[in-house]
Amino acid sequence: MIKSFKNKALSDLFQTGKTGKIDAKMHKRILVRLDRLEASEKPEEMNLPGFDFHPLKGFDPIRYT
Repeated sequence: MIKSFKNKALSDLFQTGKTGKIDAKMHKRILVRLDRLEASEKPEEMNLPGFDFHPLKGFDPIRYT
């Protein structure tokens, strides 16, 4: 579940599907990931083909890509 955005351009893209601050070629790819983030309840649910999901080393608590 997405609670907030640190980046206004990502927030605009997620809410309206449009933004001039992110390259239009990336919109579809980013929207797929944002939609999946919104639907996920735990990090493991992001482990889908093409997402390159893995834990980052050296973080406590664990963080994922």
